[in-house]
Amino acid sequence: MNRIERLRVVAAFVSGIVFGLGLALSGMLNPVRVQGFLDITRDWDPSLGFVLAGAVSVSALGMALVRRMREPLLDSRFHLPETRVIDRRLLVGSAIFGVGWGMVGLCPGPALASLSLGLPATVLFIASMLAGMAAHDRLFGARPWQRAS
Repeated sequence: MNRIERLRVVAAFVSGIVFGLGLALSGMLNPVRVQGFLDITRDWDPSLGFVLAGAVSVSALGMALVRRMREPLLDSRFHLPETRVIDRRLLVGSAIFGVGWGMVGLCPGPALASLSLGLPATVLFIASMLAGMAAHDRLFGARPWQRAS
């Protein structure tokens, strides 16, 4: 492993730690808190909105920085979305994701971070998520970024 590859691993590790700590500190590992945000008909909990606003702000600053850079520090090119098409697949996938998020109160990032809590429900969620991803690949083929170019 050369120096750049080691730096990529370190950058990924540090990013993951920061992300996980942020989720834990903000209480977003607690599915009840997420469900409280999504349920606007009862005792609505706006805290996830503040977490989302913080994430969008940091991401916007990062994207502004990326636009000013000629090339990334640890790669040969930027890996940004190449399409802006809003099609049926995107809408159906988003709806399925939203239903799952609302039912369980977990999405992939917080679920992976909350594995550290050792909750059986989280382990079941992750296993089900991976099974759904495998079923998609079997039924519809590999995801576009996995196809050989």
